[in-house]
Amino acid sequence: MTVSALDDKTALVLIDLQAGTLAAPTRPYPAADVVARAAELADAFRSAGAPVVLVRMSNSSDGADATPGRSEAARLAGGRSRPYDLGPLVEPPAGHEGDVLVTKRAWGAFHGTDLDLQLRRRGVTQIVLGGIATSLGVESTARAAHEHGYHLTFAVDAMTDIDEDAHRHSVSYVFPLIGEPGTTEEILGLFAKSRS
Repeated sequence: MTVSALDDKTALVLIDLQAGTLAAPTRPYPAADVVARAAELADAFRSAGAPVVLVRMSNSSDGADATPGRSEAARLAGGRSRPYDLGPLVEPPAGHEGDVLVTKRAWGAFHGTDLDLQLRRRGVTQIVLGGIATSLGVESTARAAHEHGYHLTFAVDAMTDIDEDAHRHSVSYVFPLIGEPGTTEEILGLFAKSRS
């Protein structure tokens, strides 16, 4: 894994770092470690005046805005697609004025939100991604970002999953096809160099 470059207009996008996702057992990294690395990245981006985007999952209590469609999971739940709210964003990295907040209703952060508009308004050409869960919210957002033409960098130790094999598959097979995976330390080093 090597990150080759970070554009002048790079944003940090953190997916679903909410109380509900942190309550689940995660692999290969504990959620607390992911939050600490995400906070490190967010601090560096904020210090440099680069955008930090915090994405949260929240559906209405009646489920009317939940993603429709048949699924095995919904069938097993009696045909209902459950509305859910993963709770508040955790601090750190949340709680900073000036961050962009995006509420999504589906796994990915682009569909049905103003994320693309918020990024393009700021001239963003590259996204550094992290969050929970790697194979769900992070990967769905990454695929859409790639289709929207953004350069992608994945902070692979600032993301985790409920299933280690799913995390490994995303990091090893999907992410190298659409961007560059790297560690938080590597990204921070390159970010500091690109800003000096």
